[in-house]
Amino acid sequence: MQGGGQASIFARASSAAVNWHARGSVTHSGYRGADVNRGSVQFDPGRFTLTVSGPTMEDQYQYNTNEEKIVKDSHTKEIDLINRDPKQINEDVVKVDFEDVIAEPDGTHSLDGVWKLSYTTFTVSKYWCYRILSAVFGIPVALLWGFLFACISFCHIWAVVPCIKSCLIESQCISRIYSLCIQTFCDPFFEALGKVFSSVRVAVRKEV
Repeated sequence: MQGGGQASIFARASSAAVNWHARGSVTHSGYRGADVNRGSVQFDPGRFTLTVSGPTMEDQYQYNTNEEKIVKDSHTKEIDLINRDPKQINEDVVKVDFEDVIAEPDGTHSLDGVWKLSYTTFTVSKYWCYRILSAVFGIPVALLWGFLFACISFCHIWAVVPCIKSCLIESQCISRIYSLCIQTFCDPFFEALGKVFSSVRVAVRKEV
């Protein structure tokens, strides 16, 4: 049903006159959950009439506002500062501790003070070196990768997918021409060969 339009259905009904009014939720032209007045149903001895009214301008404005809010939230949503690898893409790649790099087997131990100082030096230097590098180069590298993936998305949307679709359409045309040629020329030829050799009988005899 089109918005704002009215649909009337006429049928034979009973002789009693009944008025019915209802409000409900409809789906119309992408506007879901719009609360509209469906109309009224009236019975009379001669005919049955159903009138349905579409969403109002207020419903359309509310839908557009909600859509803009969803788009805005996708760019300004808060990120988790505790779990910064929710998909665990670097869980087993760059998660390196002192024990994963340096280990002393039994019988080859350094001084306890040296071992503790080495552990502290490795941990603190790795921590602060990463923080300094990320502070200096994090934003420029993020800008670079954002630009790169934006270019990849642009090429995929505006070049790759249309080319694939074009190739599929052209291949369908070629496949139809190919199937037509096979049906026109090859099928009669091989059917004739089959009829020619259908009467051939091959007998295998074993002589002792």
